[in-house]
Amino acid sequence: MKFMLFILPTVPGTLEDRKRLRPIGRNTERYQQMLDEMRKLAVLADDAGFDVFATTEHHFHSEGYETSVAPLLLYADLAARTRRIKFAPLGLVLPAWDPIRAAEELAVLDQLTKGRLYAGFARGYQDRWVNVLGQQYHVTGAPMDGSAIDQHNRKVYEEAVKVIKKSWMEETWEYNGQYYKVPFPYEEGIRRWPAAEWTRNYGAPGEVDEQGVIRKICVVPRPYQDPHPTLFQPFSVSENTIRYTAREGIVPWILTSYPPAFKDLCRVYREVAAENGRQLGLGESVGAFRAVHFGRTEDEAVELFRTTNYAGFHDYFYGFGFAEAFRVPDDNTKYPLDPYTALPLEELTVERLRRVKYALAGTPEQVRAEIEAVQSVYDGGKLEWFGWFFDQGFMPWDEEVRQIELFAKHIIPYFR
Repeated sequence: MKFMLFILPTVPGTLEDRKRLRPIGRNTERYQQMLDEMRKLAVLADDAGFDVFATTEHHFHSEGYETSVAPLLLYADLAARTRRIKFAPLGLVLPAWDPIRAAEELAVLDQLTKGRLYAGFARGYQDRWVNVLGQQYHVTGAPMDGSAIDQHNRKVYEEAVKVIKKSWMEETWEYNGQYYKVPFPYEEGIRRWPAAEWTRNYGAPGEVDEQGVIRKICVVPRPYQDPHPTLFQPFSVSENTIRYTAREGIVPWILTSYPPAFKDLCRVYREVAAENGRQLGLGESVGAFRAVHFGRTEDEAVELFRTTNYAGFHDYFYGFGFAEAFRVPDDNTKYPLDPYTALPLEELTVERLRRVKYALAGTPEQVRAEIEAVQSVYDGGKLEWFGWFFDQGFMPWDEEVRQIELFAKHIIPYFR
């Protein structure tokens, strides 16, 4: 099993600090403290044997939580300080990017690091910034509810993935999509290119026609990895997403944790992958996200979970619909899916997150047994990827180091 350390780059500070120093996200001293922690964590993760170091992409977070503005720039810095660990944005929110620019920047980072990169893509769910940066596609933050907004966002996202793959895999290409066209204007072509003869002689074949009109493009550089970095998609909850990732050869990072539901999604992925020519074992090419907290006693570990990861879900993520990842069949009577009725906040308890096996908290031996159950896809397979949702910025630095060291000592060697 391979391991990911997943972090929401967080400017360190208590809630009192955040009120006193608001907006703490623009506080240079605290931001530098966050960068220092990220650099140290990347080195610790590299030495500990983690396979991937990952962060989100978000913008405008003046509160200092998830200040993951430019993940690819961050990874260039961290790659220069580490030896072997790879990096993954989870993910670049494609409806807020130009897809060719995303393809270029990922390819450059892949070349700079000689292949220490996974390419993670997401659809975007936070209106505050997706509405602004995604305005060229008329997208907004998408609630994961199958609504018209959700479907539009999904279409833009899937077209962007097509454009990125063409940029990486085809030497010269054109594209006439619903949201994106190459060249532009597509029918007319690009007629003002005075260097047409230069391109005809030295550029990629087919870029320029006999009249000197640009008809295709060639995106450079190509990725270091052939044909391109492995693709990731977080945070998968719906069966529709699982089916899409299976068809496209993308590794889904599944947030749904209730064992029967998680196993069902893994089965769907395997079945759809087989329909598309990939024969996989149950859990192969799949990632699971879990919160992990170690304590000298189980109670101590649970309390650490309560004051860190759980606080984030309760006070922040709940409003974006993430409680749905922790739904169980008994909920559907009280909170039906049709018409959709969200789990109320009072249902998002520490006990629920432990019961559905999202929160793995206890002594090292207890946590190892819980991860072993996840790895087996609950007696039905062998999971390829395990992601630790790590609480950087919410624990004292010494506790962050202790948690990493315990994972390195008691978990990674056991599963290797």
